[in-house]
Amino acid sequence: MSTETRKVSRLVLLDPDDRILLMHGFEPEDPASTWWFTPGGGLEGDETREQAALRELAEETGIRDAELGPLLWKRRCSFPFDGRRWDQDEWYFLARTTRTLTDTSGQTGLERRSVAGLRWWTSAELSATRETVYPTRLAGLLRTLLGEGPPRTPLVLAPEIA
Repeated sequence: MSTETRKVSRLVLLDPDDRILLMHGFEPEDPASTWWFTPGGGLEGDETREQAALRELAEETGIRDAELGPLLWKRRCSFPFDGRRWDQDEWYFLARTTRTLTDTSGQTGLERRSVAGLRWWTSAELSATRETVYPTRLAGLLRTLLGEGPPRTPLVLAPEIA
């Protein structure tokens, strides 16, 4: 039985100090299994990828003033989570904000059961962490982004299957 691939928009949200905002997720049935990931989620109705990115950002972080930039990366991934397998086609957009205060009151029920909090990371902190971060090459991708700017055409990241 094949599962439908979910279209997902994610944000590489940077603050004025070039810190990236990541969400701290965990498996609802196994809170010790944790990872960090970028804000974002699935498209709803006839939303564009850009509209979904900004809606998800507002719901998950309370940040509504982000300036959406170019599409940076594309990735396909497949992973077990909350009792099912998720197959996703993810697009990562650059976004900037001057607001670093977050508000998680707009999160969905599943997000409330699986997100421990949000944190702004410097590139150095991200490079040094031993914690699991998705996409797995995020530290290097962020270093390249900060050093060279956005790619001329979106990078296609290697698929990740867990």
